[in-house]
Amino acid sequence: MPRDGTNTRTAIMDAAEGLILEVGFAATSVDRIVQRASVTKGGFFHHFASKAALAQALVERYVELDLGHLDSKMARAEKLSRDPLQQVLIFVGLFQEAAEELTEPYPGCLFGSYCYEAGLFDEATMEPIRCTMRTWRDKLGVKLREVAEQRPPQLDVDLDSLADLITVIFEGSFIVSKTLKDPQVVAAQLGHYRTYLELLFSVPEPESVHRRRG
Repeated sequence: MPRDGTNTRTAIMDAAEGLILEVGFAATSVDRIVQRASVTKGGFFHHFASKAALAQALVERYVELDLGHLDSKMARAEKLSRDPLQQVLIFVGLFQEAAEELTEPYPGCLFGSYCYEAGLFDEATMEPIRCTMRTWRDKLGVKLREVAEQRPPQLDVDLDSLADLITVIFEGSFIVSKTLKDPQVVAAQLGHYRTYLELLFSVPEPESVHRRRG
């Protein structure tokens, strides 16, 4: 009966991803991968024709995981509230809640690591990253447009750019978290994003209310 190589393949991919997040793709040699994964070189090349093929498999797996987080948290937010603004705030809050549980600095994002060394990858490897970022922009942008229809923003804002901001926050806070060795940076920055959204789409009180308070 043939042995199932799934565990070996997963071990290789996990080891490679960890090394890439630590030292970058260029410095992640096949020798280092097989040593960390406790497999032979023959085992590596049985599953991956080359390091480039491994890079492609890693990004495809990461895309699936990343979009899974997007869809599951958006579905949860829509289940918990019918109000578009509350849905967006819950959506961000769910990521914030998960980040608050970190006890070590977040290891980073595979997408970011690949983008830093984009010259090492072909278009087939980089295009899924672009498509995933566009998907985040499109899905969150749709929700922000629903918010804006009900609650016009207090300042002029490009809603697609506002949707991109969550990706910018993730990537930037991963770097700050690792640099400062502070696991709570990611949660704190997501909290700032939530606050900004609340202020941007807040409904101003009638002028008469302000006069009475004065």
